[in-house]
Amino acid sequence: MGDFPAVSARPTGRTLELYFIDGTPDGMLTAQVFNWTGRVLAFPRTQLSEALARRDIAQAGVYFLWGEDVAGEELAYVGESENVRERFRQHDAAKPWWTRAVIVTAAGESLNKAHVRYLEARLIDRVRGIGRVRLENGTTPPWPPLSEAERANMDVFLDNLLLVLPTLRLDFLVQHKREPISASVTSIDASGPITFELSTPKHGVHGQARLAEGEFIVEAGSVARAQWAGGPHQTYAALFDELVRTGVLVAEHGMRRFSVDYAFRSPSAAAAVLNGRSTNGAEEWREVATGKTYGQWERDRLHVSGARTAPSGSRPA
Repeated sequence: MGDFPAVSARPTGRTLELYFIDGTPDGMLTAQVFNWTGRVLAFPRTQLSEALARRDIAQAGVYFLWGEDVAGEELAYVGESENVRERFRQHDAAKPWWTRAVIVTAAGESLNKAHVRYLEARLIDRVRGIGRVRLENGTTPPWPPLSEAERANMDVFLDNLLLVLPTLRLDFLVQHKREPISASVTSIDASGPITFELSTPKHGVHGQARLAEGEFIVEAGSVARAQWAGGPHQTYAALFDELVRTGVLVAEHGMRRFSVDYAFRSPSAAAAVLNGRSTNGAEEWREVATGKTYGQWERDRLHVSGARTAPSGSRPA
C-alpha cells in the first residue's frame, strides 16, 4: 500500500459564497461556506419586513443586532431563540437603536435550543473578551449541558461562523491580540519571522514588530506616545483610542506601552499608533537584519519573486 500524504497543521482554504439578494452591497445578503450547514442572513433594518418574510428564519438560531446608542457609541446585542422570526418581532419595538442585523440558522433545522444557547454564550464571551464594542446584553448566560460530541460539533460550527461574520462587517468579533512569539508555530519564512524596528527618539517612541502568517504584529513592550497628537479625524485616531480603552496600550512613565502583541492590518497603521499621528509606515519601519526600510524590503522581495516566476528564456523589457 502507498504511503498516505502527511496531514498539514496549517489552516486550509475554504470557499465563502455571498449572494446579494437585491443586487446592492448594502442590502440583504446570504453567506454560506462550502460543506457547512450554517446559513447566514444579513440585512439592514430598512429590510426587516422582507427578512421576516423568509421561511428559513422561522427556526432556532442565534442573531446579532448592532448600531449606535444616543451618544453615538457603537452598540451590539447577541441573542438566541427557538424561533428567530418571532423574537425579531419583539425587538422591533424594544430595541430601536439597531440598524443592521445578522441571523444564523442551519440547514434542515438541525440546531436545537441547547445548541443556540451554547453558541450565544460563546459569542457573548468572545465579544466581551475582545472589548471593541459595548454589548447591551446584561450578563453572559451559562453554557447549557451538552454531550461531548454535541459540544465538539458546535465548536466546529462556531469556527465556521467566525470565518463568515467579519466579512459582513462584524469587526468586533475579530481578535487582534496575539500570543507571544514563543507560541507561534509558523511564519512567512522557514528560518523564523522577519523583524522590524521603529524609533522616534524625539518623542521617546520605540517599537518592535514581526511578520508572521501575513500579519504585521507589534510586540508587547513597544512604547508609543501617551496621546494621539494628530488631528481627531485622521484615519487611525479612533484605533489609537480603542487600543487605550481595551487595555492594549497602557500608561507607563508618561508614555503608552503595548501590554500584549497586537496584529495590525498594515505597517502604516502600526506606525501611526506608535507615533500618535498618521505617518508612512513603509519608510518608518526598518528591517532589523539589514536596516532596510519596510518599503525597500518589500520591493526587494517582489523583485526576487518576479525573477523566480519569469518564463524560462525571457529577458527584461
